[in-house]
Amino acid sequence: MSASAPTPAVVSEAAPPVARAEEVLTPPALAFLGELHRRFAPRRAELLELRGRRRAEIARTAALDFLPETAEIRAGAWQVAPAPAALEDRRVEITGPTDRKMTVNALNSGAKIWLADFEDASSPTWQNVIGGQINLIDAYERRIDFTSAEGKTYALKDAAELATVVTRPRGWHLNERHLTVDGEQLPGALVDFGLYFFHNAQRLIDLGKGPYFYLPKTESHLEARLWNDVFVFAQDHVGIPRGTVRATVLIETITAAYEMEEILYELREHASGLNAGRWDYLFSIVKNFRDGGERFVLPDRNAVTMTAPFMRAYTELLVRTCHKRGAHAIGGMAAFIPSRRDPAVNELAFEKVKADKDREAGDGFDGSWVAHPDLVPIARASFDAVLGDRPHQKDRLREDVRVTAAQLIDIASLDAKPTFEGLRNAVQVGVRYIEAWLRGAGAVAIFNLMEDAATAEISRSQIWQWTNAGVVFDDGETQVKATAELVRQVAADELVAIRTEVGEDVFAIGKWTEAYDLLLRTALDETYVDFLTLPAYDQLTD
Repeated sequence: MSASAPTPAVVSEAAPPVARAEEVLTPPALAFLGELHRRFAPRRAELLELRGRRRAEIARTAALDFLPETAEIRAGAWQVAPAPAALEDRRVEITGPTDRKMTVNALNSGAKIWLADFEDASSPTWQNVIGGQINLIDAYERRIDFTSAEGKTYALKDAAELATVVTRPRGWHLNERHLTVDGEQLPGALVDFGLYFFHNAQRLIDLGKGPYFYLPKTESHLEARLWNDVFVFAQDHVGIPRGTVRATVLIETITAAYEMEEILYELREHASGLNAGRWDYLFSIVKNFRDGGERFVLPDRNAVTMTAPFMRAYTELLVRTCHKRGAHAIGGMAAFIPSRRDPAVNELAFEKVKADKDREAGDGFDGSWVAHPDLVPIARASFDAVLGDRPHQKDRLREDVRVTAAQLIDIASLDAKPTFEGLRNAVQVGVRYIEAWLRGAGAVAIFNLMEDAATAEISRSQIWQWTNAGVVFDDGETQVKATAELVRQVAADELVAIRTEVGEDVFAIGKWTEAYDLLLRTALDETYVDFLTLPAYDQLTD
């Protein structure tokens, strides 16, 4: 085809039918996806290769540092663009997948922002990918009210009460197998961004808002530069002003923690903030320093709180960086799912959530995440106490913060060790989450916590790290060494326990054996796979 008629994206014949898909996969939308792929997929491939080379350098040196070649950017006096009115106040953000029920509940939750998630809280079945786009369009057109099979009615509140949507596309590493250009699968990130932007940019402008995004799994400022170029092209393509798109970047990789200022600089026309996320951040530390020796071995994931010295360094640097550059600093997730049967469990958990949100507000964050509507009032109260009527606290520059490169990876400063119970929990949560993901559910309530793909990543990564490091679990009376055989036994015991818990009929129609096999493969294979979701996607049926 000529340059004036670029090759459009093609829907695979293997793609299962999705109701109303033709409303999303229109010829102009597919042409737009084709142009995004042609322009940006080659650079994306180069950046993925660069990730591998950087990881090899970390393996060689067991070190990271701020980039000398970008020192002038860090020393400069630049600022990101002022936040649009819809993103000025972000004191509470709720996260969740874009299924129909969650769409209504999140918009109605009382949170300022809804992170509409096509990434870690969504299993990328074709139904979820396309159905989620339909649900968002329906929400903006106010035609998403519906009645559940149980007879419960869900309806949107008045527009002024609804949360502002910030959409999270998939990370750069994932493809979408049901869309191709010249036989090449499209990057999932460009599919999720492209369909949402193409169909909703003008709709959102008409509503007084705009196409806003969370960018996940970013590992360098060069990846942020690629996103910025995507935004510029997309805005020019549909004829809206540059800067209409706004992006908040999740600093959830250890390499990105060393490039926060550079990431904001690359996106400065489109940047609205940075976010601190715990599980993917810890997963990234394990992935990058997995052969760095004993000083990089993490304890149980629940023992690594945001008050750990190296995590404090990370979050305080993030607040300082954001406020120095005029951007919002958004805190981490409160993942607790309230129990309808145990008020004592709720009381204790709510106290912990309040303490966590009080800390974030006191540290200078401008907002924070929750996973459940019942947590919105708790988080809001913490930030209301600090902010009052102000929309944020970007005037707190945190010039008292001085973080060194070494402090960000000072894992050994944490006074905690891996435990056998931590291993058991990693297996339990890993198997249960992967099973649900393979069935198409990406946000899963496990042991009163809302878990997503980051949970499975840190779980299998810790198992991998502990077995490869030969960690000895010491409970004071007995000592047990982490071995592949031990992990297999714990996993086999868990499979038996699950069968008993759910019953034979439910077990038989689930994907428990597949989940068990996938967890063991990604946790015990000598070659560490960069993302669990890559082999998992090969097993996903849709």
